[in-house]
Amino acid sequence: MTEPHGSAPHTGPDPGPGRSGSAPPGDPVVILDRVGASWTWLLGSAVATLIPGILVLVWPEETLHVLAVLLGLYLLVIGGFRFVSVFGHREQGNRFATLLIAVLYVLAGVLCLRNPMQTIAALSLILGVVWLVSGVLTAYTALSSRDLPHRGFVLCGAAIGIIAGIVVLALPTESARALTRLLGLWMVLIGLVELAIAFAWRSALRRAVSVTPRDPASPY
Repeated sequence: MTEPHGSAPHTGPDPGPGRSGSAPPGDPVVILDRVGASWTWLLGSAVATLIPGILVLVWPEETLHVLAVLLGLYLLVIGGFRFVSVFGHREQGNRFATLLIAVLYVLAGVLCLRNPMQTIAALSLILGVVWLVSGVLTAYTALSSRDLPHRGFVLCGAAIGIIAGIVVLALPTESARALTRLLGLWMVLIGLVELAIAFAWRSALRRAVSVTPRDPASPY
């Protein structure tokens, strides 16, 4: 799951912990900070979840090799999104939780791509664990950030991830086709929830811009 950074929306550059307020606009950390806190980054993560989910549903007869590669690439891409979003967090605890999520997605993606001929049961186990742990860490981040705008949306997304993980891990593995469809349905559902979070975050950012003088260097 993707969650916005754990503080109220900001409209100007934030030098980040341990940096001076005169950090140059081209500083890589400042750039990553802005990108990770942007609603468009959340939107990109949602789309990166939706597209593989739709593909799995549209082509349920694909081979396990294709499915493993597709899921592996999905996990790696989402891991990249999570890693950049780490820079958008202001609180160290939230950064650590988001970094754990990023590492989890990347490791799971590597596992899928390293042995693409594994069974659907193994793929379901990997995705189930990722969704469950990611949902728990996202819920922790949302609950520990009292000033997080639209926290209800984030908690809802975390709950969806937790439920998806539990359902996938608990279901029997007799039918590969049924499990493939189930994985696709959960990916689409998670992507739609992340889409709602992205647009809710855009709304919060626009409200912040309406009451705060806009910094010409800010992407919001």
